[in-house]
Amino acid sequence: MKYFLIPVLLAAGILQVAIGQPQNASTPGKQNGSPVRVLVVAAHPDDEYEMAGTIYRITKELGGTVDQVIITDGEAGYRYSSLAASYYGADLTDEAVGRAKLPQIREQEARNAGRVLGMDHQWFLGERDDHFTLDADEVLQKSWKTQRVQDWLVQALRKGQYSVVFVVLPAEDTHGAHKAATILALRAVEQLPADQRPAILGAEAGQKTEVPYQSLSAYPITATNSPEPQFHFDRDVHFGFKNSLSYEIVVDWVIAEHKSQGLFQTLSGQDRFENFWVFTVNSDSAVARASHLFGEIAQPIQAASK
Repeated sequence: MKYFLIPVLLAAGILQVAIGQPQNASTPGKQNGSPVRVLVVAAHPDDEYEMAGTIYRITKELGGTVDQVIITDGEAGYRYSSLAASYYGADLTDEAVGRAKLPQIREQEARNAGRVLGMDHQWFLGERDDHFTLDADEVLQKSWKTQRVQDWLVQALRKGQYSVVFVVLPAEDTHGAHKAATILALRAVEQLPADQRPAILGAEAGQKTEVPYQSLSAYPITATNSPEPQFHFDRDVHFGFKNSLSYEIVVDWVIAEHKSQGLFQTLSGQDRFENFWVFTVNSDSAVARASHLFGEIAQPIQAASK
C-alpha cells in the first residue's frame, strides 16, 4: 500500500499514515463541526501549483471550501509565451503587447485552473507584476501598494472565517513576489485576535519530502517550527480502475490551463510531493487545527452508497 499523506505531529514526532484507495464519494472534512475553509494567498496566477493536489482533495473529496486571492496581474510572464501567441492571436513575447494583454489572459487562466480545483471564490488585486527579482523589499517598497494589500488581507480573513491559510514557502531562492505575498499574509494573520487566527502554512512542491528550509533573516516572521516540512501530500498515490490513476493527472489539468506560461508547462510530472511547513506565528490551537485537517486528508474516502 502506498502512503498518501505523511503528517508530522509536532508533539509526537513523525507519524506515517497509510490510507486506502479513494472511491467515488466523499466524507466531508470538518473543523469544529463545519466544513474546513481555506484561503490561498498567491503572488501570481499559477502559484496554486504548489498545493494543487491538496486543494483538489479538500474541495472535491472532503467537502471543504478553498478561496484564492492573487495579488499581481501577472504581466511580467511574457518571455515564455511564444507557444501561446498563436493560441491567443497576439505576439505575447513582445513586452508591450504581453504587458497589455497578459493581465486579462492570466486572470482567465487562473479562473479556469480554479474551476478545475473546485475553488469557490477568486479575487485579483491587480498589483503590478514588475520583473523577476529575489528581493522581497523591492516588491514591498517599490512595486506594490503594500498597505492596501495587507489591509485587504486582514479584512478577507475577518470576513471569511478561514480555518487555514496556504501560502508559497518564502525560500531564499524563490521569487521576491512570492516572499512578499507570504510576508503580508503572515502579518495579516498576526493582526487578528489570537483566538481568531487561522493556521498558516507555507507550501512548496518538490521531488522529495526531506527538504530543509531556512527563514528569511530580514523577516523573522517567516520562521517555521521546523526546518523540515511538517506535512506532505503525495501526488503519486494510485487508485481507480486497475490502480491506474493518480493526483498527478489533476496537477497536469491545472498546468494545462496556464497556456500563456510556456516554461511552466515543463513542470508536468516533475514534483511528486506537496510539502507544508508550519510558521511559528501559529498558536498551539492553530497547529492542532492544521494537524486535524491533514489527518482528515489522510483518511480513506468512503465508498458511495448504492
